[in-house]
Amino acid sequence: MENTPAHGVFVWNELNTRDIDAARAFYAATLGWTYEPMPIEGGGEYCIIKMGDTRVGGIFVLAGPEFEGIPDHWFAYVAVDDVDARLATVAGAGGAVLRAPFDVPGVGRIAVVRDSVGAVAGWITPRM
Repeated sequence: MENTPAHGVFVWNELNTRDIDAARAFYAATLGWTYEPMPIEGGGEYCIIKMGDTRVGGIFVLAGPEFEGIPDHWFAYVAVDDVDARLATVAGAGGAVLRAPFDVPGVGRIAVVRDSVGAVAGWITPRM
C-alpha cells in the first residue's frame, strides 16, 4: 500500500493461517511469490507477500485462543477515508463492528466490519 488508495477500493489481501511455512511454500511453488518478514508489535509473525518488487498481500498467523475455531482463510481490506467516522454509519446500515479501530504503525488505522448480509472485511485508513 505504498500509494494512498481511493476511498472504497480494495487495497490488501491477507492469508490468515496456522501454518505459515506450508502457505509460503505452496504460493512460492505455484505463483512465484517471495516474502519479506514484518515485525508485529508485541511479537507474532507477519509476512509481506511480494511478486517481484511489488507488495501484493500479507500472511498473518492465527495464533492464540481468540482464533479458536476460525478456519484458514483469505481476508480483504477496503480503503476508507476515515475509519472512525465510517464506523459510525455501520449499525444504521444493518452491519456491526466486530473489532474496534486500532493502529498498525507504518500501515494505518484498521477496523473489522460485518456488513448487513454477514460478510466480513477489514476497513483501513492507510497511513499517509
